[in-house]
Amino acid sequence: MLHYQRYKRVPVVDLPERTWPGKQIEKAPVWCSVDLRDGNQALIEPMVVEEKIEMFNLLVKLGFKEIEIGFPAASQIEYDFLRQLVDRRLIPDDVLVQVLVQCREPLIDRTFESLQGIKRAVVHIYNSTSTLQRDVVFGMDREQIKQIAVDGTRMVKERAASFDGEIVLEYSPESFTGTELDYALEVCTAVQEAWGPTREHPMIVNLPATVEMTTPNVYADQIEWMHTHFKDRESIILSVHPHNDRGSGVAATELALLAGADRVEGTLFGNGERTGNVDVLTVAYNMFTQGIDPELNIENIREIADVYERCTKMEIDPRHPYAGKLVFTAFSGSHQDAINKGVKAMKARNNPYWEVPYLPVDPADLGRDYEPIVRINSQSGKGGVAFVMDTFYGFKLPKDMHKEFADVVQTVAEAHGEVAPEQIMELFKSEYLAAKEPFNFIRCETTDVGEVDTRAKLTFKYGGSIRSATGIGNGPIDAVREAIEQTTGVHVKVLDYSEHALGEGSHAQAAAYIKVMDVKTGKVTHGVGVSPNITRASHRALFSGLNRLFK
Repeated sequence: MLHYQRYKRVPVVDLPERTWPGKQIEKAPVWCSVDLRDGNQALIEPMVVEEKIEMFNLLVKLGFKEIEIGFPAASQIEYDFLRQLVDRRLIPDDVLVQVLVQCREPLIDRTFESLQGIKRAVVHIYNSTSTLQRDVVFGMDREQIKQIAVDGTRMVKERAASFDGEIVLEYSPESFTGTELDYALEVCTAVQEAWGPTREHPMIVNLPATVEMTTPNVYADQIEWMHTHFKDRESIILSVHPHNDRGSGVAATELALLAGADRVEGTLFGNGERTGNVDVLTVAYNMFTQGIDPELNIENIREIADVYERCTKMEIDPRHPYAGKLVFTAFSGSHQDAINKGVKAMKARNNPYWEVPYLPVDPADLGRDYEPIVRINSQSGKGGVAFVMDTFYGFKLPKDMHKEFADVVQTVAEAHGEVAPEQIMELFKSEYLAAKEPFNFIRCETTDVGEVDTRAKLTFKYGGSIRSATGIGNGPIDAVREAIEQTTGVHVKVLDYSEHALGEGSHAQAAAYIKVMDVKTGKVTHGVGVSPNITRASHRALFSGLNRLFK
């Protein structure tokens, strides 16, 4: 039995005047990566200095202008990493590095020591303000907790005055989501007054969902309440730092942006404590799919994923949004058919917008390939098989042929699991192109007879012997069919025929498709022929159909 009675609801916010539900995200926020601090501290095996440098360089390449690089007062490796960035001149002039430190004087001193030589930096101080931590962790009242924040601010301000560079203050009331709103505002305002930010030199107030405690709309209400109650709001950059304990970190972030947040702290692919931080890439790609410039260079998600997995030694889930190996695949037959039709319609209409069923984004825009979009297993249908044959190999199977060949593929899939595109092509060759029994085409000469008829002089192998025959019909295919009937007694009727070029240019081959029926039994099947010569391709298609009828 689930002991749900042990848990109580987190209070909601009484905010009838909320405005965020009627808003839309219009532009990208200020992005701050915390991969090298929050993300790194959550790794089973934290990154060493060179791995952190590789990750830092990736973040710079992606266009992050604010990067929290660590907690230099916490350990020697954190301190050394920061000094490596400085000594090796790896910090671009337009990138603002951020360091985290508790509101304790020895740690603040050590932090400023580590920052020597940096032109601009964010010093990020924090202390927990939640009702629970005030009670069970610190045993302090509201005034005592507020004083910690004010004292920390003053210590940073004193050291910033003599620092050879610019210091931006960031303050986080840790466990904000578990803090009474009026008290959170009281503490942040006290910090604001102690620091003295202006419109020209604002401070960052970061409101973290250190633990995600309720639904995203409540977080949005909390952010909007703070946003509308700050004094001198223009002197504050309102930042959010959502975690993902309830699995709704992305939703909470997007709603917080609607509610007035200017800045987002998060990590690549959501790495972080417990279920992780918000995945800034997912938020950015979500904006991209709505026609908003995310202001990050995220065109190659596989490169990002490779560096991330190498440095963190973490694996990205195959269903992770945008980056997972399976997110642009479709196993369902109806999905495959819709994707096939959607791609064709978009191309035919020259649509400037990406509109394809089941694919909210063009994989190519993310550095992904079209190749893995459709994968075939026992749950797949005729549309998926046809899509693979068209997209991978250029064979535009007639619609009547889709189910026939899909049944062949499905039989293999039911026995062996997923069928790769190259396996599908091998099945296509064996079923349609490579069969030589009981009929084997050798050669054929055709000439016009009168104004409408064609004579075919055919040489072929049947029943182990070579046959020669002549037939006259209303075209090359009918003439060959007539020659075969006269020689073997096999009577078939051609029900349909189509053809197209395979590739482009003078070396392109022709593909011919024929639908034939055994007049005696009524059995119907298709044949396929390929040749640089379209007439020969049609002859081979007829023989392919005969072999499928009489094998």
